[in-house]
Amino acid sequence: MSTAQANTTKAAPLKVRVRRQDGPGQEPYWQLFSVPREADMNVISILQKIAAIGQTIDGQKVTPVAWDCGCLEEVCGACTMVINGHVRQSCTALVEKLVSDQPDEIVLEPMSKFPVIRDLMVDRGRLFGTLKRVKGWVPVDSYNDMGPGERQSMQQQEQNYPLSQCMSCGCCLEACPQYLKIEVERKPDESDEAYEQRKAAAYDKGFIGAAAISQAMLFNNHPTGKALADERNEALTGPGGVQVCGNAQNCVAVCPKEIPLTQSIARAGRSATIHTLKKFFDR
Repeated sequence: MSTAQANTTKAAPLKVRVRRQDGPGQEPYWQLFSVPREADMNVISILQKIAAIGQTIDGQKVTPVAWDCGCLEEVCGACTMVINGHVRQSCTALVEKLVSDQPDEIVLEPMSKFPVIRDLMVDRGRLFGTLKRVKGWVPVDSYNDMGPGERQSMQQQEQNYPLSQCMSCGCCLEACPQYLKIEVERKPDESDEAYEQRKAAAYDKGFIGAAAISQAMLFNNHPTGKALADERNEALTGPGGVQVCGNAQNCVAVCPKEIPLTQSIARAGRSATIHTLKKFFDR
């Protein structure tokens, strides 16, 4: 056993405080856990240990903490949560760094801008809904071989590639002061279809946020994607569009992929202004 491993083995157990919630709309509560410390742990490792231990620090038997994750490689974006007061990906939140910054305990909370499904798992449906609003995709007429498409310059490629790394994790939205939580309570005996329609209508009134704005700019700059540029610009100038942005620049500070979101927002503002002027003079 190496000296580093021996020191880790002798280290005191981790104290982990988790903000829990048993279901949508229910009252949140806190639970404190003691987790044996091991080498190379991340927050996902902690949650797995908590599930295996099955009790709080005072011996109370509890159900495992619910959380969301997929790739464990900071690619899927699903494991976003608030860790020690900062929104980030839990798969790349290393215990060594966390305890050096805050040695007393590690605090885990769900994102506050999305409805909680259970514990640390939230409903990011609104985020994906905004991608539909801005048509965040490349339109395809068919899947037949139509030959090579329009060539992209090196400058376009260099501008587009960073934007293409967005994994819809929601970090930028959690940090944004203009992106406010919208939670629609289900009515008694309401059908799934009616509830989803009401929820979508409520979401469509809210700010679309940096992620969707940046994706709109990515596809507006794509040789085929630009065919829907006018429709995207219409969404960007509609309710909750780019005009709601207060330029706090929190989004770019917390983005795990270091996407130049403020540059996208500036480009979107210019594009939206030109689109509005064209509409005015084309009347």
